[in-house]
Amino acid sequence: MSTLIVPPHVPSVAEDCEQLHKAFEGWGTNERLIISILAHRNAGQRKAIRHAYAETYGKDLLKDLDKELSSDFERLVLLWTLDPPERDAVLTDEATKKWTKSNQVLVEIACTRPSKGLILVREAYHSRFKRSLEEDVAYHTTGDFRKLLLPLVSSYRYEGDEVNLRLAKSEAKILHEKIKGKHYSDDDVIRIVATRSKAQVNATLNEYKNEFGNDIIKDLEHDDDNEFLPILKATFECLVYPENYFEKVLREAINKRGTDEGALTRVVATRAEVDLKIIKDLYHKRNSVPLHRAIVKDTHGDYEKMLVALIGEDDA
Repeated sequence: MSTLIVPPHVPSVAEDCEQLHKAFEGWGTNERLIISILAHRNAGQRKAIRHAYAETYGKDLLKDLDKELSSDFERLVLLWTLDPPERDAVLTDEATKKWTKSNQVLVEIACTRPSKGLILVREAYHSRFKRSLEEDVAYHTTGDFRKLLLPLVSSYRYEGDEVNLRLAKSEAKILHEKIKGKHYSDDDVIRIVATRSKAQVNATLNEYKNEFGNDIIKDLEHDDDNEFLPILKATFECLVYPENYFEKVLREAINKRGTDEGALTRVVATRAEVDLKIIKDLYHKRNSVPLHRAIVKDTHGDYEKMLVALIGEDDA
């Protein structure tokens, strides 16, 4: 499911640090060398490199990268080099500070990360920003959006596969009644999406479709005037169909007039070690174009090379 390619014989951490340090020396930065190392190391290896770099040179690798690189390439390398929980903490901080009603990054992180992973994100947020994620979400959001987002970022879902089919039937009926009545932010809707396990939500949505004939996502598309609906729809998609959700984010990022580098960078950096292989295959199937070709067409330079490396297509 991961697209990350780690070579069978990885150099020592000390050697990687030395090579990265050399990449920063002289008149120009050796971006190709940086890509050849960081784009081919897993999260544990990157963490070890950061630690050893600080011990060896007395400097923060991230600060050196920030100083030497620029633009979208810099953003991608910095996000990729961060520990996954720390990366998500940075993304959630940006999403809360720049929050708009169309911003789905908080839902994306709250609903696609495993329960223990979300706890690590909250801990990383505490450590990095000296505030809680919950208090910032509560402060920066309002109304129905706060009503949904606050319990989502605070949740600790059961991760097992067991489901209660009787409960799924009853909650499918509740969801249908609330959606039919356009009570999208009803307490019961929020309770179901914010507390039930992903397996239980999936069972509920299956019962919904079996009983009422429509996928719930389709039913949520029938009210174009409601500004809360897109984020509720994204919540269901991220909980049950995360690969479909991320494929759509990539498609919209690449296919719109002018590439949305922010969305493209975020998805590649956060999913390369998780499920980007599935997302990449879905993209090819739905768009009749391999993802790496779409990226090469819409991006350029070292940013393009780093993206292509992270999706496992260095030689494409």
